[in-house]
Parts: sequence; structure tokens; C-alpha cells
Amino acid sequence: MKAQLQVNGQLCAVDLAAPLDISIPLRQGAANVNAFHLSAPRFEPVRAGSFVGSVADGGPCNCEDLLVNAHGNGTHTECVGHITAERITINECLTRFFFIADLLTLDPIRRADGDRLIMPKQLSAYLAGRTSQALILRTLPNSDAKRSRHYSGTNPVYLDSRTATAIREAGIKHLLVDFPSVDREEDGGELLAHHAFWNLPGVPRRDATISEMIYVPDTISDGRYLLSFQIMSVESDASPSKPVLYELFAA
Repeated sequence: MKAQLQVNGQLCAVDLAAPLDISIPLRQGAANVNAFHLSAPRFEPVRAGSFVGSVADGGPCNCEDLLVNAHGNGTHTECVGHITAERITINECLTRFFFIADLLTLDPIRRADGDRLIMPKQLSAYLAGRTSQALILRTLPNSDAKRSRHYSGTNPVYLDSRTATAIREAGIKHLLVDFPSVDREEDGGELLAHHAFWNLPGVPRRDATISEMIYVPDTISDGRYLLSFQIMSVESDASPSKPVLYELFAA
């Protein structure tokens, strides 16, 4: 199923029958990716009187309670409500679902203290000529292990806050990364990169989102794509999400 769209004045074709899923599936138990010392997802059959929501256990159908934390259990998309006292929800903020996105692969810079960061100079050339609405960052090394890694206590890669500021000032509305947080795992609650990206303190960018813990296989090349967001219609600051890419071709 093919469609056409205008990208920076050029007519492009997209094959909607060839999606490239860059989300990490939610799995029950320890095989699931995990961060921030949060519990693993739990999928439990509903039990009420003689009813059990499991065909394997003799029930008439499968009906499970799902206990999931969006921020630590896998791919998720969050809005500015993640860091505001005012209740602002992802369902309010993300009301468009297709964007032109650029995928970049970067090797984080190791600081003298051992921290690995994405620094402004790594994005300066790209941001100077930016024409897309979304930016997807894939970090090195990159392997399938990211789909089940337990990040808690490992001080994963994060953004220098000046990098987040540069991304905001370039007009990027949607930032997607393959690590658990744009901020340092332990930073005393400052969340400097989150604040910089959403322009806080200041006028909050309610139409901007951050997606964390994606996974982009090496089979997907750096370049420009059509990005589709799929989220739950949930009135919370974040939702488990399924970002999907589609290749763009000359029409």
C-alpha cells in the first residue's frame, strides 16, 4: 500500500505496507528491559469467584490484569507533564501522529568521570540544517541486548543539557532515544535535559515529546523517514508506545 507526500517541497513515496518497528515489546518477567529499579511487568489472569481469565487454567477466555510502569518497563513516550506540578497528559499533548524524522547514529563521548554523554558538538552540523520535526538517536555500541537490558545502577548514556537546549532551539518537537532517560540516572532530581527540552522554567512546549528506550536495529540505515507514533489513549504523563518508521522514496 503506497502513498505520496510532500517533504520539503519534494514529492516522496512511502510504502505503508513495510513498517519498521523501533519499539521494544513489553514482556512479563525478568526478560523485559528494565530501568530505575522498577518492578518487572506483571500479566495476571483475572480471578473472581469461579471465574479465571486463563484458558490454560480452565477459564472460558483469556483476560489479564496488566501492571506496567511506562517509564521503566520499555519504550514509552512522555510529555511535559512528566516534570510539572500541573497535570498535563500525553493524550492531551500528542494529537498528531505522523512526522518527518531523521535517524542519526552517534558514539557517546566518555567524560573523565566515566559518564557517557551526547554532546552539542555531535549534533551541531545536523541541527544547523535541520528540516525535520523529529530526531531519532541510535547510540553505539548497538546490539539486540538493548531489548532486554537491565539498566538500573549502570549509569547509562544521557544528554548533556546543552544538547537538549540545542535540539529545542532547532525546532525539534519529538526526540527519540535508545537509552532509559535523557538525563543522568542519578542527578539529584534536577532533570536538566528534560527541563531544557521542554523549556522549563518558561513557556512549556506542550506539543513536544520525548520517547525513551527505543531500539533501532543495524538493518535500519541512518536517514530520513516517516515516523508514526502509536500510544494508548491514557490521561497520564507517559504511555507505553510503538514508534514505527517508513522509508521514503523519490516519487
